[in-house]
Amino acid sequence: MGPLTKMRDVELMIAIFFILVISITGWKLKSLTLGGAMGAIVVGLSIYVGYSFQGLLLLGGFFGSSSLLSKVQSAKKSNLLDLLEKGDRRDMIQVMANGGVPAILSIFAAINGISDQALLVVFCISIAAANADTWASEIGTLSKQKPRLLLTLKKVERGTSGAVSSLGTCAAIAGAAFISLAASFLFSLSLTELLYILAFGFIGNLIDTLLGQTIQNKYKCSNCGKVTEKQVHCSKRSKKHAKYSFLNNDAVNFFSIAISTILGWIILS
Repeated sequence: MGPLTKMRDVELMIAIFFILVISITGWKLKSLTLGGAMGAIVVGLSIYVGYSFQGLLLLGGFFGSSSLLSKVQSAKKSNLLDLLEKGDRRDMIQVMANGGVPAILSIFAAINGISDQALLVVFCISIAAANADTWASEIGTLSKQKPRLLLTLKKVERGTSGAVSSLGTCAAIAGAAFISLAASFLFSLSLTELLYILAFGFIGNLIDTLLGQTIQNKYKCSNCGKVTEKQVHCSKRSKKHAKYSFLNNDAVNFFSIAISTILGWIILS
């Protein structure tokens, strides 16, 4: 076994240790469920094989910042749990919904031995889109003003899927900018590539909002009349609110990231 092979083995062990520490810490801090921690390990290892420690650090920037923001004024956000399908701890499906696209791109790059710059940029776009949407959700729900539905501008309750606020929009831009700046530093990207990541990361958030309003499942409680993501509310089965909706929030997250990534790839190609 040569020195280079030994060095690679050491790097792999360090990467595995890093991924395990971050995932277990997320579980201990109640940012992740046990299944979510397992999903984070899978996503982390997938990203490492394609984009090494730089990819892991970029993923860590998304996960770390999102976890911290979820704790900001958490008491104020607690009343929103009544509207959401799931709680504030990410489970395995949520982790895969947000990290699945970058993981797939990373594995593709590793298997095919591709060092294509366009693939690297769209990999960064996929994380920027996930981060933009998460920042928009975590910060936007703290807005003092009621958000408006994107297509109709109708005022709705905070936490309603498909709604936007000025605070949430600014947070989405900041979230995309955060990842684009980090990616530029980690991968030595050009200013043009940085702007691509920022732009399509934010577009991913807009797509998520659009899908959230149009085809995401929502249910109206037959008891209290609230529109929520829950099929059961007030201990009673709710009625479907939108006739043509068929995606839950996790699917909306996955497809919004995938669509913005594909759009970015088309433009770059």
